[in-house]
Amino acid sequence: MVPGLPGRSWQPPYSLDLAPDGRLVVALAAAALVLGAAGLAAGLAYADRMPRARTLVVAGCAAAAVLAFLPPSGSADHLNYAAYGRMAALGHDPYATVPADLPADPVVGRVEEWTRTPSVYGPVATAVQALASHIGGDSVGLTVFVMALVNAAAFVATGLLLHRATAGDPVRQRRAALLWTANPLIVYELVAGMHLDTVAIAFVVAGLVARRGVPLGLGVAVKATVGLVALGTAWELRRSPRRLALVAGLAALTVFVAYLLAGPHALDQLLNASKSVSLATPWKLAQRALQAMFGSGAYRAWIQAGSLLLLAALAALLLRGRPTAEREGPVVALAVAVAWLFATPYALPWYDGLGFALLALVAWPGLEAFLVARLAVLSLAYLPARQADQPADLGWLVGVVRGWVAPSLLLALTIALLWWAARSGTRVRTPPAPAAPRPSGPSPESRSPSR
Repeated sequence: MVPGLPGRSWQPPYSLDLAPDGRLVVALAAAALVLGAAGLAAGLAYADRMPRARTLVVAGCAAAAVLAFLPPSGSADHLNYAAYGRMAALGHDPYATVPADLPADPVVGRVEEWTRTPSVYGPVATAVQALASHIGGDSVGLTVFVMALVNAAAFVATGLLLHRATAGDPVRQRRAALLWTANPLIVYELVAGMHLDTVAIAFVVAGLVARRGVPLGLGVAVKATVGLVALGTAWELRRSPRRLALVAGLAALTVFVAYLLAGPHALDQLLNASKSVSLATPWKLAQRALQAMFGSGAYRAWIQAGSLLLLAALAALLLRGRPTAEREGPVVALAVAVAWLFATPYALPWYDGLGFALLALVAWPGLEAFLVARLAVLSLAYLPARQADQPADLGWLVGVVRGWVAPSLLLALTIALLWWAARSGTRVRTPPAPAAPRPSGPSPESRSPSR
């Protein structure tokens, strides 16, 4: 769960280095995820009975602050972040250099899984990673700690922004806190796991709430997929062409300048990653079926086309049944983001943070159950979190749970969401039946003789 972080012992992050048995660690993580999902579902069901929103926000922010001083857990992605920042600090292009090119470097050489993959992250993410590397030097631990501070600050900022955006309604504020700041699944994936999706989400949520282009552009320059949120802002400003042109122009200019400074290879790996299929998505089942019928490599075009069709269908159904009493921008952004999360062939648990942040802005009864269930399944599917040092007898967790059980459950959940969205749209669009006309004149009772 926690890769080693070499560095000076007095420097954060701090750990007792107990190294318990891997089976115990995975069992504890699974129990935490199950209890966290159950607690989250119960809290959302009884949001009006939960503690005050301010209490929930303070608790979540305190948890984020504590976790920033502990080694990240749940993946080894932060080792990749540190490596790409080290490359940039040393003058290498992280979009054209792979960790395997610098195996002797004390930071780059610690990468465990993506040793032959250049950076897929945006220029702003690389800038944060390079800053952390300049501060951390050849200490992996200190480099990671600096990034953890930035990540925790982004998480807290998003929580405070959501708290303010839902002011005036105590129940909505509690719900927003439960969906983001005090959400045990989000804390586990984004804060304890220290994924830079947190920074990207902070920017785009700020841009969506304030209708500003620069934060939207910065979010895209951290991670391109969060740019889906811009569709909500564009829809909301469609009746004000000048404002729309200004916001869109500033966002596009921010992205253009960031990628221009990053160099010509900044988009190379992003385009390659868009063709991948991750192990726990339903598309892995489709890939196996297509490969069995047509041979290896014949599946990509079919899966890409199918995912786009599913994205369009699900987005259309969700938009058709969207709540009309909410702000248009967050509603449209949420519908498109949820459709993308359920339709994309490549998804990891921490990607769902975008959906939860947007859902915190919108009262959409029923939709939150699908997101909670999806994140719970994905989080459990990615145990054990690392293949390094994995006990040999836990291999079935990857081959069976991640490879077959999770895709099957997510397929059923996607079908259920399509059905629910279609039903919701029908209920919203069906006009109420006209009331029966009342007869004119005196009632029969008034005409009958009294007794």
